[in-house]
Amino acid sequence: MSASSDVVVAAPALPSRPRVRPPRPSNVACKVIMAATGLLFGLFVLAHMIGNLKVFTGAEHFNDYAHWLRTVLEPLLPYEGLLWILRVVLLIAVVGHVWCAVLLTARARRARGPFRRKGLGWRSFTARTMPVTGVVLLAFIVFHILDLTTGTPPIGSAEYEASTRTASFAYENLVASFERPAAAAVYIVAMLALGAHLAHGLWSVVNDLGVTGHRVRQTCLVLSGVIALVIMVANIAIPVAVQIGVVS
Repeated sequence: MSASSDVVVAAPALPSRPRVRPPRPSNVACKVIMAATGLLFGLFVLAHMIGNLKVFTGAEHFNDYAHWLRTVLEPLLPYEGLLWILRVVLLIAVVGHVWCAVLLTARARRARGPFRRKGLGWRSFTARTMPVTGVVLLAFIVFHILDLTTGTPPIGSAEYEASTRTASFAYENLVASFERPAAAAVYIVAMLALGAHLAHGLWSVVNDLGVTGHRVRQTCLVLSGVIALVIMVANIAIPVAVQIGVVS
């Protein structure tokens, strides 16, 4: 009687799976960049709105304010030095904000596949329209620069007069632009888009920066809506005031 021997059969080798590298930059990094740049934009448009409201104090005060923006911190900075620093910072922030928005949107669509969420309701309207309002605001930035910063025709008005080192004509340029119904309409539509974009954007900052606590989050939700509404209404009031003759 012979002893039986155990036969060891090697298991078939499993095919190696390619290592999936995490996307760069990560979704978390993109959200933080969007939150930081979004907060910067919110502070800028708030300060810009406060300055724009000086138009209701008359031509002299508004022109003095516009001239002061170009000469602030002289001679430490050259003429328009602070304005150019702000422009460069904002340009970098816009590029980062748009780049991260495109990346996150593309990744979300790939992950979701052909399926679309339905029945989201009115509360999600500002969230779902963020890409649309973002594109509108990008187009408006270009329009605004050509209209009131450089006065480039046909976007700028025929009466546009460039500032000098001793005087500014911001009040006259603003009135000349907003007296055109088409230009006033463009600004009003853009401010409606800005209000919707800010309302959701500022609330997203709260989420993306990790703010916790039910009461704090509810307070931030209300504040984001109030700030967006105030900025929207105040900015819309300016072209409306020009159109009805309150500012002329």
